[in-house]
Amino acid sequence: MPATTGIQLTVWEIGLWAVLLTCAVAFTVNTVRKAVIHAAPDGGRLALQAPLGQRDREPVKEPDATFWNIFAGFVVIVPAVVIPALGSPAVGLLMLFLAMGAAATAFAVGRKLEQKRQNRSGFTEAAARHDALLARWQRYELDPAKGIDFPGMSDVNVPQTAALVRALQEAQRCRLTAGTDYARAVERLDVAMAEAEAAAGVSAP
Repeated sequence: MPATTGIQLTVWEIGLWAVLLTCAVAFTVNTVRKAVIHAAPDGGRLALQAPLGQRDREPVKEPDATFWNIFAGFVVIVPAVVIPALGSPAVGLLMLFLAMGAAATAFAVGRKLEQKRQNRSGFTEAAARHDALLARWQRYELDPAKGIDFPGMSDVNVPQTAALVRALQEAQRCRLTAGTDYARAVERLDVAMAEAEAAAGVSAP
């Protein structure tokens, strides 16, 4: 009875696995990088300190989405390395090096694009304004006295508060996403904050 041979892959099949591996690694690295930025103190306060009503609606979904995106990436990455390795250890090693190179390249390119986006005119000012609005919003969540005096600021059943929550989410999304009008999103957040405070009976500063 003839001996069982390993998996035999053609050059085209190896090339296809290489393309899938590169795309999956780039996608996974980008997902992880965004998750890290989102969780950073200056970029993820909304997700970590959002009010209960807001956490019930949107940010809670974010960790699940991140986990499944990373899981989906590894579902492609692992077979793309293991299957060629079964046919040829040398090809498997080559695929492993390709994965490492793709990861390093994706991280470097993503970091450069993020720095370029943050350095463009207006981003720094918008980020500072955004941080100030987040701090203003968090006072209603972290200060028990304010929570008692102005319960409407945490009640998403109030239309103005619901609009504020959406503006918070949109500003955070624009902060983390290239090609968006971050300054305009922060401007809308400022307006939504003022309207929510007025509806809740907060005296103008």
